[in-house]
Amino acid sequence: MSLRNGKTTNNMKHLVVLTGAGVSAESGIKTFRDADGLWEGHDVMEVATPQGFINNPELVLNFYNQRRKQLYEVEPNNAHYDLAKLETNYRVTIITQNVDDLHERAGSSNVIHLHGELLKVKSTKNETDVKSWTGDLNIGDLCEKGHQLRPHIVWFGEDVPMIDTAIDICETADILLIIGTSMQVYPAAGLINYVPAETPVYFIDPNPSISGTNRITVIEESATKGMATFVELLK
Repeated sequence: MSLRNGKTTNNMKHLVVLTGAGVSAESGIKTFRDADGLWEGHDVMEVATPQGFINNPELVLNFYNQRRKQLYEVEPNNAHYDLAKLETNYRVTIITQNVDDLHERAGSSNVIHLHGELLKVKSTKNETDVKSWTGDLNIGDLCEKGHQLRPHIVWFGEDVPMIDTAIDICETADILLIIGTSMQVYPAAGLINYVPAETPVYFIDPNPSISGTNRITVIEESATKGMATFVELLK
């Protein structure tokens, strides 16, 4: 038995939340999927693949330096804050495809980043050698063993190290909330298949890719509006 916000967590329902770019978009963070494969004007194959890094490491490092700077210019929005507040009455685990830290800044205490984190870097030769990094990352910035550091981002074509952890979490969900993600990107999109059959599912998206059923409640709204609706439904 443990304590959270002054309450015991052993009797709390486990609310598992899958979040994607739609949550951060309302804070001003752009997503390449809104621009026909371009991310901030760059072809994602140039800045979000291992081959892109091999071809032009300076371009890739600069791209993520700009994304890191952008983080300091934005703030969590009401969807982030509403998710954090749910920890008062639920055991909340957020599994996010987002690489920003807005969930944490809003107060969420249990966040799994499937696709890595902008504010971390890792060795190009040792995936487990990860460290926090808040400034620019440049050619010549090395790990302790002398290898170039790279953004701690899961690029296209790379394995998703946290997917097994996410599967284990989904298997224990009493409630599943999907927000800000089209559920089209795998393996994250497959996580819904690991939730117990009796677990209710809520899907918040202004253009939902799935339909409502007896089990699935679709909230056809933006992240911030949809979260307000979801909080009311929980009551």
